[in-house]
Amino acid sequence: MRIALINENSQGNKNKEIEKALKKVVEPMGYEVDNYGMYSADDEAQLTYVQAGILAALLLNSHAADYVITGCGTGEGAMLACNSFPGVICGHVEDPLDAYTFAQINDGNAIAIPFAKGYGWGGDLNLEYIFEKLFCEESGQGYPRERAVPEKRNKQILDGVREAAFRDLLDILKDLDPELVKGAVQGENFSELFFAHCRDEKIADYVREILG
Repeated sequence: MRIALINENSQGNKNKEIEKALKKVVEPMGYEVDNYGMYSADDEAQLTYVQAGILAALLLNSHAADYVITGCGTGEGAMLACNSFPGVICGHVEDPLDAYTFAQINDGNAIAIPFAKGYGWGGDLNLEYIFEKLFCEESGQGYPRERAVPEKRNKQILDGVREAAFRDLLDILKDLDPELVKGAVQGENFSELFFAHCRDEKIADYVREILG
């Protein structure tokens, strides 16, 4: 599994700490982490939580990433931005129980963490425990297990509703302000990471056009 880490501007100064906790948990599982930044609050490329959602959508729909870890101060804005796009099911995760139940019940592919809310002593441990419970088992098995059948059925229903509700990602992005989208892909290491792993040529061509 390839996991992308995305930080928006209000929480960019926590990027290295989040990356450290994430890699500590998932690299022993054989997973890879791509850090798309922001890497500090002073990065030249400033990423809003809306742009974090755009970036998450590009990564997941192009299969440049299998999972996205993102967030903002409260986690709400990043979650809403991510869920505004097809191909992204993002949960709001504050603690390890949220992480486990989201993975098992909702079987999503992104989480948004409130990196400013209650983030004090032990914040690094809470991150580690979140990532442990998020990836400790194959997702989508249901919880509690006796509810597995109806929960899997509900997830299939949700997928069908979302498929009917969304247009093609590129059609959506082309209707947005080009500068808004361009700002989402101007991170320091974006091109190096994205084009190495993107598996959708139409999306790759669109990104090249946006970048100029």
